[in-house]
Amino acid sequence: MKLLSFPKNKRLVSNRQFKAVLFDKRRRRRSDRLLTLYIAENDCGYSRLGVSVGKSCGNAVVRNRLKRLLREAFRQSQESRRAGTGFDYVLMISPRWTKKSHAGATASLPTFEQVKASFLALVNASLERKS
Repeated sequence: MKLLSFPKNKRLVSNRQFKAVLFDKRRRRRSDRLLTLYIAENDCGYSRLGVSVGKSCGNAVVRNRLKRLLREAFRQSQESRRAGTGFDYVLMISPRWTKKSHAGATASLPTFEQVKASFLALVNASLERKS
């Protein structure tokens, strides 16, 4: 398996897996102007990602673009191991960004660099808080 791949076992796919992260008593939640991150420890030995983008973010084209950006930020952060191992992440677009954006306008979408920087900052803040 390639280091930068994103196979199905590194994804949160079922409702039960999402709820395990969102409602875990030990989970941590961080947010900024762009993203909301829920993080919980897992027993897998590797990190897994779940992405949730609501209809308030725009039409299907916009939502799918946002999901691709979030998945790619996670995938690329695996190489540097900055995202930590043994954690489940659930990423959501922050309601603060949704209110500011013009739903359906692809010009107002965040760039990949903004998404990646936001993701890494939230992960680092969550992991530092634990220590």
